[in-house]
Amino acid sequence: MTAVRILIAGAGIAGLALASALERRGVVAEIVERTTVTGRGGGTGMYLQANAVRALGELGIGSTVTARANPIKRQRILDHRGRRLADIDVARLWGGVGECVALHRADLHASLRAAAARVPIREGTAVTGLYLGDGAPRVTFGDGTSDGYDLVVGADGVHSTVRRYALGGSSIRYVGQVCWRFVAHGFPDISDWTVRLGRGRSFLTVALGQAGVYCYADVNVREPGGPAGDWRELFADFADPVPGLLDQAAGAYRAPIEEVLTPAWTARRVVLVGDAAHAASPNMAQGAALAIEDALVLADELTTGQPVEAALAAYERRRTARVSWVRHQTRRRDRTRGMPAAVRNPVLRAAAGRMFQSHYRPLRERP
Repeated sequence: MTAVRILIAGAGIAGLALASALERRGVVAEIVERTTVTGRGGGTGMYLQANAVRALGELGIGSTVTARANPIKRQRILDHRGRRLADIDVARLWGGVGECVALHRADLHASLRAAAARVPIREGTAVTGLYLGDGAPRVTFGDGTSDGYDLVVGADGVHSTVRRYALGGSSIRYVGQVCWRFVAHGFPDISDWTVRLGRGRSFLTVALGQAGVYCYADVNVREPGGPAGDWRELFADFADPVPGLLDQAAGAYRAPIEEVLTPAWTARRVVLVGDAAHAASPNMAQGAALAIEDALVLADELTTGQPVEAALAAYERRRTARVSWVRHQTRRRDRTRGMPAAVRNPVLRAAAGRMFQSHYRPLRERP
């Protein structure tokens, strides 16, 4: 690849993964991050499925991440009273692709940051303008400076500034759910991934080992600002261990669930990766996996010797079908979960194993 200047906006999972993937191929990018990176990831956890762990291995940090993580061997589906609907054997589901693990989000971020240690990062620096013109993009920053680049990458999340400047329009759709995330401690009997389904509500627990239990709760609600009052009361009828977990949920992180729907991921020499390009409902647990895969594919295309514009087009072609598949499955799963319990529960008892195999089968292949 001829020498080019690459700016990556965003030092989250997608941005750091891309910087690391490029650096491993001999290309050092620059990163700007509008917040302070130190401690990023907060007090929440995450579940990394086998294709995400495989992608981290290709970044050279698979063993580093799994050493910090708790292996997940089983995914359980229960009703809100704790009655079993299905058990999913994770090893069988992924067919030898690799293990699935859970860990603190901050631990994953720290591993990615270490992998990109030689990449310069300007913290507390926001992109405040982007001019495409007929040549290389020119970027202005919150500190009043500006600079030109051969390529600008928007890795700045659902509410991407780069996407807004490069592609315009409103690309965000609220999917009708609000969620809360937190980590609880003191529940050693929780050792796997378990979701409990109520009417328009779900409560997920993922074991982090000695690091605690990652909890994710969501409700169906028409407006992203609702519901009012103490949200924990919405789960008062859920069976143990939910009540005890909720005792530790006072500071839970709350957010509406949103999709990003944009007709393109590229505009001249600007490209989107991760949630900035294709955020979706989290029920497939593929957000991090897709972001890291995006990084690997984009770095691959950028270092084949082809012109930048051709590399961006090739990246989008390689990623579109896989991302579209995940989005389609998330919507199907949300519809299934939203069925009346009298319909949903027998369906899951009879067919959850086959459904999971179908949903994830294409993701076993390398991107």
